[in-house]
Amino acid sequence: MDDLFAPSDVSWTPVSPKLATLRRLNASIVAGLAAIAALLALGLTLGWLYGVLAVVVIALVLAWAWILIGRNQRSWKYAEREDELLVSHGIMFRELVVVPYGRMQFVDVTAGPLERAYGMATVELHTATPATDAKIPGLHPDEAGRLRDRLSALGQAQAWGL
Repeated sequence: MDDLFAPSDVSWTPVSPKLATLRRLNASIVAGLAAIAALLALGLTLGWLYGVLAVVVIALVLAWAWILIGRNQRSWKYAEREDELLVSHGIMFRELVVVPYGRMQFVDVTAGPLERAYGMATVELHTATPATDAKIPGLHPDEAGRLRDRLSALGQAQAWGL
């Protein structure tokens, strides 16, 4: 079953472990804001006990998310074949996207403020069919640039053959 989502005949490249750190930071910020809002809203309306209970629930959800974020980061990988790019990710719901180079319309590289602070970028591949679009988060900016240039060149070369 693993060969279905991660063929063994290719050399897989994992994404940066810093992706988990970044996502954990994002989750912590959201959880912190939610805890403050819950504590104030419930504490002022229903009583402080309910506010504290909401904060405890939010902390438990954050702890569970912390574990899942690490597992999810380790599942992201990509491989470059001669005619296509493979992107695989997911633990419970696994996904393998195979994008033929000739089907690519354009390649985006994005990096938000936190991604830039952590030295990461995301490469997004766009095709005519949204179902075959793919993204690879957690790449070093140099690797993202290399991959963008390579995929663009291969996509243009393959498209000429159509």
